[in-house]
Formats: sequence, structure tokens, C-alpha cells
Amino acid sequence: MKLKHIPLALVASCLLTVSAMAKQVPSFDEDDLKVAAQLRDQALKSSLDYDIVESLTTEVGPRMAGTPGDAAAVKWGVAKLEELGFDKVWTEPVTFPTWKRGVETAEVVSPYPQPLVITALGFSVGTSKDGLAAEIIQFDDLEALSKAPENAADGKIVFIKNRMERARDGSGYGPAVAARGQGASEAAKKGAVGILIRSIGTDTDRMAHTGVMRYEEGIEKIPAAALSAPDADLLENMIRRGKPVTVKMTIGAKNGEEYTSQNVIGEITGSEKPEEYVIIGAHLDSWDLGTGALDDGAGIGITTAAAKLIMGLPERPKRSIRVIMFANEEQGLVGGKAYAEAHKDNIKNIITAAESDFGAGKIWRIDSKVKEDALPAVKQMAKLMEPLGIAYGNNQAGGGPDLIPLRGKGISVFSLRQDGMDYFDYHHTPNDTLDKIDPEALRQNTAAYVIFAYLSAQMNGDFGTGFHQK
Repeated sequence: MKLKHIPLALVASCLLTVSAMAKQVPSFDEDDLKVAAQLRDQALKSSLDYDIVESLTTEVGPRMAGTPGDAAAVKWGVAKLEELGFDKVWTEPVTFPTWKRGVETAEVVSPYPQPLVITALGFSVGTSKDGLAAEIIQFDDLEALSKAPENAADGKIVFIKNRMERARDGSGYGPAVAARGQGASEAAKKGAVGILIRSIGTDTDRMAHTGVMRYEEGIEKIPAAALSAPDADLLENMIRRGKPVTVKMTIGAKNGEEYTSQNVIGEITGSEKPEEYVIIGAHLDSWDLGTGALDDGAGIGITTAAAKLIMGLPERPKRSIRVIMFANEEQGLVGGKAYAEAHKDNIKNIITAAESDFGAGKIWRIDSKVKEDALPAVKQMAKLMEPLGIAYGNNQAGGGPDLIPLRGKGISVFSLRQDGMDYFDYHHTPNDTLDKIDPEALRQNTAAYVIFAYLSAQMNGDFGTGFHQK
């Protein structure tokens, strides 16, 4: 069978078109850059972001995973997204074990009797009703405890005294938080009957910082709590005097029943490629001590307000934008893991993602994780953020805690890095309240997120996939 003659010019034209489509360099139209600048300027005049955080902290307040506050937050999230006019609003289930705090007290019994301010660490076991009294043994940090001889802490309460270093990017958190996560099991290996750690924070307030910890399989579970910074100082001062120091702590914590919460999702449905979408989001849960304004009510306000500004345009963006309010980030990224699992078969539909989960300080840098030929487009995006005091950083973005599971599946991510110099003064404490949020700084965050979300939804080409960071 003979093929009909096809003009060579037409063949060449088709091949060039296919080649151009296959190798389309990511870029933005000039009109889209102008719209993004207009959205940025609108964000700087809006108070919607602050109003959203105020609503969440006032009408719901503490929302620890698995509590009535969690259920109230999910109901609030759905109602808020519907009220704001998102094209689609839905929830997806997230199931996990729960933990209940109970009573938590401590005191120095001898040689200098005084009360101490503590808080139990998430998933700690409790003491007996009569409490636990034992001599303190002090270690500089987790490494020193790990290297201690076997039975070094027999019958004693371990005290880890290391201090977290203050840093704009929060880099002091990682080295310090290991004591919270692993300290109890390491102490139990040395024969300890309990553990106290200096709070993982940078403040000097007499408020202890909670946070999740985990027990190592096959190791005895011992009660674990954090001391407020001044009380850690007090304990150090007593130990320095050379006399045995005995502390009594009473913790009523216990595990609860399995619980199903929800990821709450609102979508602006794209006009040309609705199946492709950009993720912006934050986690909806908080710890139970404060009202979760900084961690992570601020992120909820920033990302939701950014999306609402985009909804105000005459036309929907080319691609969809999803605002995800993740469930139970605090106790192990559970909502992020559930979302990644539920959408694992459509990972390539996710154009890119960014999460706001570092309080409400001003953004000072934007980092990306994209393919090489998308970097010029990223720098165009960053250029629009320069009036906000934001500079481009590098191509090694992490994206945010709840995006770690999706990042592991290869999606492109961005990090809009906030100034965290004082974030860990309030993190996981009763002091995480609305008054710590500066409305002007919050608006600057929203202005950056609206540029990121809109341009990502509008761009020609894509950011790439296959970034399997761990």
C-alpha cells in the first residue's frame, strides 16, 4: 500500500511544532507578570489573612489531633472555604492513634525544695498516680547520654541540658530536637526511670515547650517531659552545688483510641488544564497548650487569603490551585502522608507545591527545587518579590513538613523562607497566641504566596518531576 504524498514543508512544520512542544522552555507571559504584580499589591492592602487566623484562634483555639478541637477545626475549615467561594471544597480521611495529656507537675524534693514548670512530651507514658521521685543525673546532650556506660542512670531521672541555638532559618532546631525525639529510649537503655529535657526553644519564659517523642521498639517506656528554660537553669544551678538533687514528677498522660480526622481541601479549578494543580497549604492541627496562632494558624491564613485574591480575577488561572489544610502534622506528618498515598497515582498532575509552616515572620528568601531550564522562570518570579524584600536563594528547596511525603515521590517544591528569629520563643507553648502575629508581616507573606501560586498556575511549560529527595 502506498502512502499519499504529503508536502515536505508541512512535514517540517509539524516536526518543528512537536519539537517545540516537547522542549518548551518554562516561561511567563508579560500579561501574567503584570497580573501577579497587581495581586501582590492587593495583598499588601488586605486584612483577610489576619481575619482568618483570628477566626480560627477565637472560634476553635487549641486543636490537638484527635480532640474535640480537631473536629471543630475541620468543621471550621470546610465552612471557611465554602464561605470564601472556592470552586470545590472536600475532605479526605486521616486516621491515627491518639494521646491524652492529663496532669503534669514537678518539684525539687531535695536539697532545695521548689516547684518546677514542666509539660509532658507527646506520646509519653504517665507515672503512677503517686508520681515518680528519683535522683537527677545530668547530661550535656543526647550524644553524651548515648555514649554513657551501661547502667549509668540506674534508677535515676535523666536531665538533658542542651540549649537550642537561635537562628533566622531555624537551623538550631534539628540538632536540639533529637533529645526530645529519642531521649526517653536512650535514657531507658542506661537504666533511667524517667527523663526531663530542657525545652526545645529559644525563649527565657517560664513556659515549657511540648512536642512529639517516640519510643524505640523493645525498649522500656519511661515518662518524658520538658522543663521550662528557667527551670532547666535552676536544676543546673542546684546540680552545680555538688549535692544529690531529687525531683518528683507526676504525669497523667496516656494513649487514647484510634481517631479519624480529615485533610480539608479547597480548589480553584483551572480554566485550561484543571487536572493539573499547584498546592499551597499549611497544617490545621496544633498542640493543646496555646491557640496555635503561629503554628500553624498563620500558614492557614496566608495560603487561604492568597487563593481568595486569585479568585477575585475575571478569569480562573489556567491550572487549578489547591489549598490544603493538613491534618495532624504535629504527631508525625500524618495528613501529609495520607494525601501523598491517596494521590500517588496522579503525582505528575502536581505542578509544584509550597507550605507555610514557620510562623508569621517576613519572608526573606525564596528557594526552588525545579529542573534546570525552569530556573530563569523562577528568577522572574523572584524578581516580582524583590519589592517585598525577598531574594532568590538556591535550587535546594524542601517545601515544608507536610510536603515531605510528596517530595519523596518526586514533585517540584518551593520554600518561601520566613524570618524565624523569634519563632522558637513561642513554638509548642501556651504563648503561641494571636498577639504574636504582626499583621504587616502576614500581608507580606500573602503577597509572596499569591505571586508563587498564580504564576505557577499560569506558566508555559512546567517545573519538572523526579526530584526524589528524602
